[in-house]
Amino acid sequence: MNTLTRRLYAARAQQGQGAARPAPAASASPAAAPLRPAAATASGGADPLAAYRITREPYWRPVADEVALYEAAYAVRMPMMLKGPTGCGKTRFVEYMAWKLGKPLITVACHEDMTASDLVGRFLLDAQGTRWQDGPLALAARYGAICYLDEVVEARQDTTVVIHPLTDKRRMLPLEKKGEVIEAHPDFQLVISFNPGYQSLMKDLKQSTKQRFGALDFDYPEHEVEAEIVAHESGVDRETAGKLVHIAERARNLKGHGLDEGISTRMLIHAGSLIAQGVPALSACRMALVRPITDDADMRDALDAAVTTYF
Repeated sequence: MNTLTRRLYAARAQQGQGAARPAPAASASPAAAPLRPAAATASGGADPLAAYRITREPYWRPVADEVALYEAAYAVRMPMMLKGPTGCGKTRFVEYMAWKLGKPLITVACHEDMTASDLVGRFLLDAQGTRWQDGPLALAARYGAICYLDEVVEARQDTTVVIHPLTDKRRMLPLEKKGEVIEAHPDFQLVISFNPGYQSLMKDLKQSTKQRFGALDFDYPEHEVEAEIVAHESGVDRETAGKLVHIAERARNLKGHGLDEGISTRMLIHAGSLIAQGVPALSACRMALVRPITDDADMRDALDAAVTTYF
């Protein structure tokens, strides 16, 4: 102990506080420090889901009876599975339905390094001690939100197993590390999505997981509907939007014949947005449609030729 430290201890003792003791080192064990409630539950009645509420209506153009079917599924709190190619509107649909139903939406982008703790929560250490922090799944189940696991097949199977108790009659989430069982809020619903085109033996859902969900299939809309969506979202006129859709349709016919995936509606909106900003159509299409999906020179030439057919 150096001289300055001795003087500080002596000064405290003279003030009647007794000799000060060094603070114990932080421990990884939850029992090593007093527990504090997470910030969301200690906010004195503040809405813990305020950040997840959708206040503006997302644009959604119904293409069939998907809205009515989802509403019926939510009425009985059926877990839902959305299947379809990338960029076809699965995430936008969930956002729209959350807005329409007036429910908060917690979205999780799944990835191969995601652990069960990333979903359900973990103990955290800070200056005040050890506190529990709910993960997105626990937060949704506790307070009543729609929890959306985007591209769920990217997560490890041992991670996705934690959703099983929430997707059957039990509707509960065990927090083993905390010694607590969350009874799902009546408003809670679990929604997952994935692209069946990317499935493989290594990346697929177990049957024990799939059979817990209802499912909706999504695909790129028919020509007129997709042109309407592209025009609305990007700001280009309907004629230009129709040309962009024609290019996408040609590219989608090449899926499995040199392309892993066709041009998505999302990409068409990107191209349309560039055109609406004054970028020449040829340059916009090459940058937003052709270059992102292939590096093969011959395939790029074929797609560039399709672009020049319409622009």
